[in-house]
Amino acid sequence: MAKRIASISEEDCVACGCCVKVCPKEAISIRRGINAIIDRNKCIGCGKCVKECPASIIELAGSVN
Repeated sequence: MAKRIASISEEDCVACGCCVKVCPKEAISIRRGINAIIDRNKCIGCGKCVKECPASIIELAGSVN
């Protein structure tokens, strides 16, 4: 079974930081104040960031690992 991890639409992200604040594994960071990125090795697929994103641009998807 594929591990589910969060995926952010980087071109739509406004770097508000809401997802960073709720991530229990510190898997999300803001890159250069432009957009959020997810460390695929740290993400546990809990979905907290998906629920918190005000722009609804984060989703959970299967990993190819």
